[in-house]
Amino acid sequence: MGNCRLLLFDLDGTLLRSDKTISQATLEALHRCREKGILIGISTSRGEQNALSFIEALQPDILIASGGALVKYHGGHIYKAEFSKEETSRMIAAAREVCGAECEITIDTVDAHYWNYKIDPRKQDQSWGDSIYTDFADFRESSLKMCVEIFEECQAMRLRELLDWCDCIRFSDGYWYKFTKKTATKERAIQEICSVCGISAEEITAFGDDYADIGMLNLCGTGIAMGNAISEVREQADLVIGSNDEDGIAEYLAAI
Repeated sequence: MGNCRLLLFDLDGTLLRSDKTISQATLEALHRCREKGILIGISTSRGEQNALSFIEALQPDILIASGGALVKYHGGHIYKAEFSKEETSRMIAAAREVCGAECEITIDTVDAHYWNYKIDPRKQDQSWGDSIYTDFADFRESSLKMCVEIFEECQAMRLRELLDWCDCIRFSDGYWYKFTKKTATKERAIQEICSVCGISAEEITAFGDDYADIGMLNLCGTGIAMGNAISEVREQADLVIGSNDEDGIAEYLAAI
């Protein structure tokens, strides 16, 4: 960590415990790092609106949201990769064509998060923020990211083919797939951050647990997998630490 200038954390499965909270030990460890002049960043597949409670608690210097489609530095936008209204409409139509008219979809926009779940997600996860229900029948907004619940691998492959102009990654903790612009990945977002902040990827220590984090961990100077990370992430990481429920981050930062 001698040359580390930025600590970059995924949220779910990494900085957040299973109960969707950040431990006091981790908060204190991050405060000590900030006192040493190290920047603190969040790099999440959540939309900004779904991460507001954690953003308020951490006050990160850098925010990568919607899987890399939105990047902020000290609260100001430095990168944004949006689908047009027409592109968004085509994506929703393709998802319904392949997965059925009742398939569950979420859409991130710059200012909101939309969903059509059968069960209100806010009742299951209080950190989900002020997300908005819609049936997507006549959705006409530009978007940063679409997620679709797909149970059949053949359907996922078909939708990938139809939306081959998107970056698609599956989340390991369910049957959800995210679609962003090809240029909207966590690693592309890091390149934008390096350009604006005047730091190199070698000076970043990144933490993650899922498929969407692999590129980020490989790009940064030190890529750290949580103990609970999927095997593919642990195999690619420079180091594996304790799990998100075992204060793995706090223990790692205390030992350096």
